[in-house]
Formats: sequence, structure tokens, C-alpha cells
Amino acid sequence: MSGNTFGERFRVTTAGVSHGPGYLCIIDGCPPGLPLSVEDLLPDLQRRRPGQSKLTTQRDEADLPEFFSGVFQGKTDGTSIGILFRNTDQRSQDYGDIVEKYRPGHADYTFDAKYGFRDYRGGGRSSARETVCRVAAGAVAKKLLATQGVRILGYVTQVGDVQTVIHDPTAVTLEQVESTPVRCPEPEAAAKMIDLIDAVRKDRDSIGGVCEMVAVGVPPGWGEPVFDKLKADLAKAMLSLPAVTAFEYGAGFRVAHMRGSEHNDLFVPKPGGGITTTTNHHGGMLGGISSGEPIVLRVAIKPTSSLPRSQPTVNKAGEATEILTRGRHDPCLLPRFVPMGEAMLALVLVDHWLRWRSQCAPIDGMPTS
Repeated sequence: MSGNTFGERFRVTTAGVSHGPGYLCIIDGCPPGLPLSVEDLLPDLQRRRPGQSKLTTQRDEADLPEFFSGVFQGKTDGTSIGILFRNTDQRSQDYGDIVEKYRPGHADYTFDAKYGFRDYRGGGRSSARETVCRVAAGAVAKKLLATQGVRILGYVTQVGDVQTVIHDPTAVTLEQVESTPVRCPEPEAAAKMIDLIDAVRKDRDSIGGVCEMVAVGVPPGWGEPVFDKLKADLAKAMLSLPAVTAFEYGAGFRVAHMRGSEHNDLFVPKPGGGITTTTNHHGGMLGGISSGEPIVLRVAIKPTSSLPRSQPTVNKAGEATEILTRGRHDPCLLPRFVPMGEAMLALVLVDHWLRWRSQCAPIDGMPTS
């Protein structure tokens, strides 16, 4: 099956299904000499793992990574990094009722339409459990980006009709985000979100929302001006994640109501030297290339499709029937989505950093202007 690899210079390939033996992540293109251990991956993996609160699925997976290659004596050696995750808490019997039925909102029907058959155990290859590989690779990317002064953070700004506006994304801290299980840095809004998710869970339903992400410290000049625009690669990265239905950056859809004189970010001298803008409606990207301002983007996450209530559907023969999805599922995907979104943001940025370095980094003896 094609489409299992992401990135050009920093390439991530994943393999595995949610009810198979486990998942394999292969990272190609990581420079040698980066200090790396299992402990470097664990914080983000723990933020992604199931069973972390009553707001998430109660599947109990430790998600402990095992390095198979690419790390020697505590440092990356420049070869492919292989990371293995073993599944330990599958309950495939929960999916016996959907062998011939199509779950509303899932990829069951489209997988059958494409391949002629499918792995019905928890969604097979389309399961969000695949993101364990992305989060691990993202942790490596974050560590590389930190050497360039880049910091990435995501947080929840909306669940259902409960929303908050973060006026200065660069001021949000990881401690604020992690202070509540819903990962909203604004305490009052977080409490209302938690109450809503709990009410939805008790009603055997689910709810969607919005995650905002910010990358601080990205220098001007990363990205390509045509097909591989930084914003285009970010959109692909985010929309490749399960349950993401919309992407915007900077002012996003608000630009439809703005005039050019309002939307334009005016260039001014930066205190201490350099160039900055008075506002950041462009979300840190102009012409597909980073401007040096914070990169700010948002994604909309749909409500979980798997519901513990009876819904009408059809079977493979096209006959009307009923389905009740069993198994363990998140009533709201937002809390666990945050590290997934951060990971994809990091993978795009590290890839474009390496692309910039290979093409534009100064060469000894060659003039730079």
C-alpha cells in the first residue's frame, strides 16, 4: 500500500494495524550525533496514550518504544532509526459484529471499495493508533528543532460550543496546557469543556472541537515558493491525521471579512536588529516561506465516529441494518490529539529546515549575497 511515508529529507515511514502485533516507525534522514534515548520519546507518548483520564478511551497500552536501529551509544548514528511499539491490549472480539457492516463515519466502506476487503478489527490501517509512530518521530524532530531554537506547543481552544480565544499564543506554557485533562490553557473554559465531554459521554455520544498550535523561533526562509509551500505541507500533514476535517493558519477564514488594509501585516524594524511585523495575520508564512514570526495554525477535529448507540447502516450486500459500535473509544478526540498535531508540525518544520540547510546554508568561500 502506497502513502506510508511522509517527508522529503526527514522521512517517516509507518507500518502496523491497531489489532496486530504492533507498529513500526522508520525515520530516515536524521543527522548523526543527536543525543537520543527512549526517555526523550516518553513525555509526548504519554500525552498521546489511551487511558490517561476518563475523557479518553480506556484501552490500556503502555506505548513503550523499542529502538531497533539508528541509535548507538546514546546518539543517532545517521542510519535509519527503527522504533517498535508492541500492542498489548487488543480486544478484537469487540469488532466481530462489523465484519459485514459499515460503521457510519469510518473508512470501512471506502477500504472495501478500494481494496476489495479490509481489516475490520478497530479500523485496521486507518486506526488513529497509527499516530503512536508519528508522535515518536515528532519527538525526535522536536529535539532537532530545539537545537535551532524552535519551540512547538498545541492546546485546545474549543470543544463543542465551549470556546476560548488565546490572544498571545507565544505566551502559553506546557504547564498551563497540561494542568487539565482537556489540555485547554484557560482554566474556566477547560472546566466547562470537561463538563461537556462528561455529559456527552454519559449520553453515549461524542463531541468535536478545535486545536491551535504555535511554533516559536522559526527563522525566516524555511519553505518553498511553489508546490512545496510551508503552508501547503502543513495542511497536508494536519489533514493526514485521523478526524481532522479543516485547516487554517494565521487569520484563517476571518480573512473573508477583512479588507487588505486591515489584513496586511506592516513591516517594521525589530528592536535590537532585524525585521518584524506589527501584526501576524499571515500566521508566520508569506509566499509559502516562513517570515520569522510565530507560525500559528488551527485544525477542526470531528466528533468520534464510534458511538455506543444503535445507528442505521448497510452491510456489504447493500442491505439496510443496524449497528452498535462496541469497543473503547474517546468521547472527544481533542485531549489526545494535541501531541499528534504537535508531532506533524514538528515533522514538517524539521524537513524544511534540512531542505533549507542543503540548499541555502552558507558554503565556505562562496559569497552569500
